[in-house]
Amino acid sequence: MVSTAATTVGHPPLLSVPPQLLSAEQLIELQSRRSRVIKRSGDIVFSLAVLTLGSPVFLLLGLLVKLTSRGPVFYVQQRVGRGYRSFGCIKFRTMRRDADKVLSAVLAQSPDLEEEFRNDFKLRNDPRITRLGKFLRRSSLDELPQFLNVLRGEMSVVGPRPIVRKELPRYGDRMDEVLAVRPGLTGLWQVSGRNNLSYEKRVKLDVRYARHRSFRLDLNIIARTFLVILDPRDRGAY
Repeated sequence: MVSTAATTVGHPPLLSVPPQLLSAEQLIELQSRRSRVIKRSGDIVFSLAVLTLGSPVFLLLGLLVKLTSRGPVFYVQQRVGRGYRSFGCIKFRTMRRDADKVLSAVLAQSPDLEEEFRNDFKLRNDPRITRLGKFLRRSSLDELPQFLNVLRGEMSVVGPRPIVRKELPRYGDRMDEVLAVRPGLTGLWQVSGRNNLSYEKRVKLDVRYARHRSFRLDLNIIARTFLVILDPRDRGAY
């Protein structure tokens, strides 16, 4: 029996045709569009659940940040999102209020630390981080506010790392592939060693996710993320 179900083709819709009359390219595009809708719907539901059920935790952490160091509760940094669009990535503040001055002074005094920061955009033993900030980073609790970014459509629960513009040249011609999808709150690099990985390895993992992303892969990464967070060993979170 021939199916009479019609499929809409075109932006805006131009005509409706039976699925068996669509070309291979049109079928791929249709499946890709459906996957994006499903992924975005999942992001909205998941982020709403976390923001609602986790509101007591948010309030407690915000209060602790405020009481243990001077400065705002949240830290917002400009990152590069899908299509090269900038957005403010939200985290609980984990650094001192004068972090920029401290960093400049430290890098000026230590060529080794300057090279480490130039290579990784991070310092393993960062003097800018507060005592509470160290705990928040090791437990990844500092990233909970990014569910607001997910809800606003700037990020996804799973995706490539959200990077700053200074990192763009490190990706070369692979950047277009990576920024074809929303950056993620978690992703392959977070469950594969995080900051213990070389920068080139992080780039390769981002590219791999962008090329092979799927619903099954997202579920696998989410499950592995919980295991990494609960693991008491240092997994490169600093």
